[in-house]
Amino acid sequence: MSFYFDSSLAARATPQSSIEFIRTSCSTTIYPKLCYASLSIHSSTIQTSPKLLANAALNVTLSSAKSTSAKMSTLSQRHGLKPREVSAMEDCVEELSDAVYELKNSIDEMSHAKKSNFRLMINDVQTWVSAALTDESTCSDGFERNAMNGNLKTAVRGRIVHLAQLTSNALALIDNYSLLNLLVSCLKWA
Repeated sequence: MSFYFDSSLAARATPQSSIEFIRTSCSTTIYPKLCYASLSIHSSTIQTSPKLLANAALNVTLSSAKSTSAKMSTLSQRHGLKPREVSAMEDCVEELSDAVYELKNSIDEMSHAKKSNFRLMINDVQTWVSAALTDESTCSDGFERNAMNGNLKTAVRGRIVHLAQLTSNALALIDNYSLLNLLVSCLKWA
């Protein structure tokens, strides 16, 4: 795993160093192209800060979760759905509502954390983001049955897969931020 981070450059990061930092950080995720595409537009805010990168990833994921939830809510009210499809859509809307709540908690926790409780904060954030990923997977599982409408199944799964990939990337970047913080702490004591 490699990180492109130099604390002396963080305050004066150039657009090029910010882009390279994002590209290198995203290369450690499972979906690096999506990671880079979703975060590079925020390079001027992120600069070369692992914390700001993790925050941006969470905010991008939350935005996607909200729009996916709204779309699923609209789809669930379409006429002509079979009872099994209505049930799966209602479950999905509930799971996505939970995911939005968990992502909001993660963002809030990261913004209010103090260095003295970093370990607790990062554990909470990792737990909530993991729970959001589980909720997204549970939503997708409801559409596994063959009896589902093919177009509905495709629309739902496509959106949920995209959201789950963003969530996975956010979790990886949070993990990277945690590891880097731990490494910096160890070096201070060495």
